[in-house]
Amino acid sequence: MGDLPPRALATLKAADAVLCEDSRTTGAMLTRLGVQARLIPLHDHNEATQLPQIMEMLARGQSLALVSDAGTPLVSDPGFRLVRAAIAAGLPISAIPGPNAAVMALILSGLPPQPFLFEGFLPPRQGARQVALARLRALEQAGLAASMIFYEAPHRLAKSLEDMAAAFGPDRPAAVAREMTKRFEEVRRDSLGLLAAHYASAGARGEICIVVGPAAAEEVVGDAEVTAQLRTALAGGLSVKDAAEAVAKATGRKRRDVYREALGLMNTPPNK
Repeated sequence: MGDLPPRALATLKAADAVLCEDSRTTGAMLTRLGVQARLIPLHDHNEATQLPQIMEMLARGQSLALVSDAGTPLVSDPGFRLVRAAIAAGLPISAIPGPNAAVMALILSGLPPQPFLFEGFLPPRQGARQVALARLRALEQAGLAASMIFYEAPHRLAKSLEDMAAAFGPDRPAAVAREMTKRFEEVRRDSLGLLAAHYASAGARGEICIVVGPAAAEEVVGDAEVTAQLRTALAGGLSVKDAAEAVAKATGRKRRDVYREALGLMNTPPNK
């Protein structure tokens, strides 16, 4: 409750209605604040069907406040469709700064704060999650160097950390932050491998953020390095197809992209 900014309280008091994920959660908050307001549920399962009614209310000049159960609306929470619809209709919207677990976890992680990449929740199924992490690792090998922030559910934390250790390496520095700004706030900083081992035996509760540090310079394979490896492979007598396949495997790049570059190199003098 102490995180609620004065502007948010004033906005809630002045609103004709409050859009919320769960009326029980928001209702309890408003009661403690002494705010009486009409509550309209807005969540992932009804946002599309609620939009016509809400847009009609806005068109009539009513003032609506959008809140989420915790943290900032739209950040892994409902509201994006509504904001897009309001913008498309030319209706005024505003945002009130407030608590955000992702940014707070980044600050407390001790990892480089900029640039950072916010990924939200990874896919819940392991296969899809591993594919998503492989995509991020491929981006790193293409030159991305940023701290990455994820949200995760407690029952998936250990497996997600295990998959991250496999994708980014067990020695990659990381942090697990949970229950940000709440009574049991906790931040554990260590390597991905050790964090995975810890949470495999120690359960975690509450809302969780994982912050993964950027790849070290030697882990990133930039465009210049890919080009240099291709030139070496082609000069060594490999065919375009074989050179592309070998370099793609060594760098983690997509074979078709490397093959396209190899074709270009065959038609470009070495000094170009």
